[in-house]
Amino acid sequence: MMKPKRLQPGARIAVISPASTPKEPLVRAGMQRLASLGYQPVLFPSALTAGPLYYAGTAEARAADIHAAFRDTGIDAVICTRGGWGTAELLPLLDAELIKANPKPFMGFSDLSTLHLWLAQNCGLHSFYAPMVSADFARGDVLAAGVDLHSWRHALEQTAPWSLGEREGMRLLRAGETVTGTLVGGCLSILVESLGTPWAMTMPPGDILLFLEEVGTKPYQWDRMLVHMQHAGLLERVKGIVFGEMKQCAANEAEAQLLEAALLHNLRNWQGPISIGLQSGHVDEANVTLPLGVQARLECTGAASLLLLESAVE
Repeated sequence: MMKPKRLQPGARIAVISPASTPKEPLVRAGMQRLASLGYQPVLFPSALTAGPLYYAGTAEARAADIHAAFRDTGIDAVICTRGGWGTAELLPLLDAELIKANPKPFMGFSDLSTLHLWLAQNCGLHSFYAPMVSADFARGDVLAAGVDLHSWRHALEQTAPWSLGEREGMRLLRAGETVTGTLVGGCLSILVESLGTPWAMTMPPGDILLFLEEVGTKPYQWDRMLVHMQHAGLLERVKGIVFGEMKQCAANEAEAQLLEAALLHNLRNWQGPISIGLQSGHVDEANVTLPLGVQARLECTGAASLLLLESAVE
């Protein structure tokens, strides 16, 4: 896979909205915080568009922003304002050859899981399940309170191995031997909804570590979607699973316990270590940046940790 160039001080970052319309005050606040970190955020034409419906512009306009951001040699990276819904509409319109000729870091989560899949499978490009402008950089009363800067900088600015663990919310759900594989995943419902389409999720060669997270998803819905993944053969080479924070999937402690029980029941015939609680994606805490497509090692013995063995940037 291609590794984009790492972010450096002064990097110009395109701000786009491939899915739903964001709130302008949040976008402006998030851009100010990006600027305070030494970057130069650049708002693209459709980023604040309201409509049609809940979309940030037509599919053609949103795809044009993506193409323009990658084509522009003065832009160093691309970040999304928010998720919502709409990214899947863009897939027939996207130009893989243009993006392969201009590889850059792409950051976002939630509905942007669609683009992470597409970038990996059609462009061979590492991308980043990462904080977004209005969803995270604008969150909180202090600088980047919604962003875990430790993982952001390790994933996007540095090239040495680094790790995630208890500090980032990881804990054991099921112990097992230490396993290594390619880190893939994202928002569970988006990954499952790709199945049966020309852009269906497939697994890269070799062993896999699977990261899954969601928002507002009840235990039986998690159970149902994981059954779908298993019936589609997507867990055959998965050696370890990392689940997200889950706080936005449980209304109370009883539902949280039911969710964990449902996950363990669902995966009772799948052998491998499982961790839960990683604060990446839809989270209440500072959002952790995950580089996708890299080699990683999951340890679920005395404690849960994820060691990123290679960088996704160069």
